[in-house]
Amino acid sequence: MAVSLRVSDDLKKRLARVANSRDTTAHALMLEAIREKLDAEEVRAAFHAEARLRLARMKKAGVGIPAGKVFDYFEARAKGRVVARPKARKTR
Repeated sequence: MAVSLRVSDDLKKRLARVANSRDTTAHALMLEAIREKLDAEEVRAAFHAEARLRLARMKKAGVGIPAGKVFDYFEARAKGRVVARPKARKTR
């Protein structure tokens, strides 16, 4: 599939400069950038899909950990303290 991109003069100059510094072509650089962006978006979409599944499962089970307890736990761990994990409790 052929694709055509309209790129501003400023972006063309930046592409050429970076491509030259990496000893590659602007075309190869654009393909790499598109591939990296698509990879990141696919990972992001998978993360959100998993989050939706887990939230639905949590709501169905009626058990969860309050966000404040989670934040307190991680803050304590970040400060190097050894603390017990927060316990899940009924949400209804």
